[in-house]
Amino acid sequence: MAGTLVANTINTDTGLFSTNNAYLGVAKAWVQFSATSGTITVNKSFNISSVTRNSSGTYVANFATTMTDTGYVPVGSSGGTASTYNSGALAMFQTASTGVSTAPTTSSFLFSTLNSGGSTFDPAYINIAVFGN
Repeated sequence: MAGTLVANTINTDTGLFSTNNAYLGVAKAWVQFSATSGTITVNKSFNISSVTRNSSGTYVANFATTMTDTGYVPVGSSGGTASTYNSGALAMFQTASTGVSTAPTTSSFLFSTLNSGGSTFDPAYINIAVFGN
């Protein structure tokens, strides 16, 4: 059978299409949040149920729907504090203050935010997208 299916909108609340797991090359999860003064404020997200602050600049992101395996790739950026501009780097799967690595799981991953001096800090904005199968 050959043909073309055209639809303006496809809605689903369960299954593969609800988490983008049916599509290749698109983010399987993403989150934009603030951690100013140690308080987590999730501004927008997809397939991230929560973000937990372990200590200054160290967080755990939890998936709403688990990933198919641990071979996913989180990428992101961070920057800004309440009083100063502080662009930052993200150290994925690592507690930067101690240098301890933590393997990702299908339900969550740990990461740290570092300022230009290499110290952990709670930035005003953290943006993460997760790609995987």
